[in-house]
Amino acid sequence: RGVFEFCVEMIHAIGQPPPAGGKRWLPLESNPAVLNEFSRSIGVSGKWEFHDVFGTDPELLAFIPTPVVAVMLLFPISEASEAFRAQQIASIQENPQRLSPDLWFCKQTIGNACGTMGVLHAVCNSEGSIELDGWVKGFRDRTLALDPAAKADALEKDDELDAVHADAAQRGQTRPPADDESVMLHFVCFVCVDGCLYELDGRKPEAIVHGASSKGSLLQDAVAVIQEKFISVDPESVNFNIMALAPAMAE
Repeated sequence: RGVFEFCVEMIHAIGQPPPAGGKRWLPLESNPAVLNEFSRSIGVSGKWEFHDVFGTDPELLAFIPTPVVAVMLLFPISEASEAFRAQQIASIQENPQRLSPDLWFCKQTIGNACGTMGVLHAVCNSEGSIELDGWVKGFRDRTLALDPAAKADALEKDDELDAVHADAAQRGQTRPPADDESVMLHFVCFVCVDGCLYELDGRKPEAIVHGASSKGSLLQDAVAVIQEKFISVDPESVNFNIMALAPAMAE
């Protein structure tokens, strides 16, 4: 199998466990079909869907429909990746970033929720490019002005999403794991907002700025960061998977 193919077959991904006594979900499978069904169930237009990115070569990236409005990465949690995360957090604490007020970023306080957080970060930062309706439009609109921790609190209290997520977690090609089962993999999302490339990871205190970007170059810019900041940190691992949110393929 290729580096980016394994998740389509078998992987469920989780993020950092919640605080003691906190809410915990079954993880979503890292499978475009599952994420697309979940996205549509919360109010994302069927004109847009997640696509597998099977490699980082320009020839393979060219197969993804355009424009790409978000990129999701699944990567292995390891000692090396955790050390790099700590370095990132220390860096932004020492050198404060300027973040767009239009950026939607939410902390992750629900266990096993990193796939759901990736989808929410992707679609809530794409309004204006994609059509949002239903639950996700309402949630985005009422939480946009809240800080990341307050957004997370609103998400924890939202019973409607609990039910939708539970249904989506039962779908896919593999047996759903127990809600206390740990698979050391994690989702992050990359978006372009106001001409800047952002990495959105609910385990970090805020979004991470990765320089200039555009709607036309988002996929290439995100892949460059993934290669430099993620794959190079854990070069022996094959447990990486990339998906892009882009126009649906014509049937």
